[in-house]
Amino acid sequence: MGVVSDILDFSELQSGKIEPEEEAYNITSTINDVINSSMARKEDKKIEILVDCDATIPSILLGDEKKLRRVIMNLMSNAIKFTEEGYVCLKVSYRKESYGINLVVSVKDTGIGIAPEHQSRIFERFYRVDKSHSKETGGTGLGLSIVKHAVQYHGGKLVLDSELGKGTTVKIVF
Repeated sequence: MGVVSDILDFSELQSGKIEPEEEAYNITSTINDVINSSMARKEDKKIEILVDCDATIPSILLGDEKKLRRVIMNLMSNAIKFTEEGYVCLKVSYRKESYGINLVVSVKDTGIGIAPEHQSRIFERFYRVDKSHSKETGGTGLGLSIVKHAVQYHGGKLVLDSELGKGTTVKIVF
């Protein structure tokens, strides 16, 4: 089901024939759903799932909750996939703009990290740093590409900070 969803999301974003949805949603509910799903994904790994959510974020927001949820889920899924011990932390805050607010979301892990020579390509479709991990971790190679395209499509920004053997932080403004 995840593979089909990745392919559909990627095709939709690549075609440019989607309109960002503007609907009211409860950010707390979105975060709770992502965390519950992430807890199930970690299975028996000895990692902590941490959440740092700014308590002053308005509970009801207007925007494309489905795409935001998908972006955060892809980031959390990748972080869990490549972290064997330590933690994965989801941080959610916001910044005020003249038109409203932008969510600032980061996912930080203590996983394997990404070597500098791979960092510029990690958001390309089907790109895999280590083909040998593919059999162990599964996936389509589309998750981070979907993140990049969805964030850009919504006029957001994406920043990657990673150190091999130390972990990765991906920060988005959505």
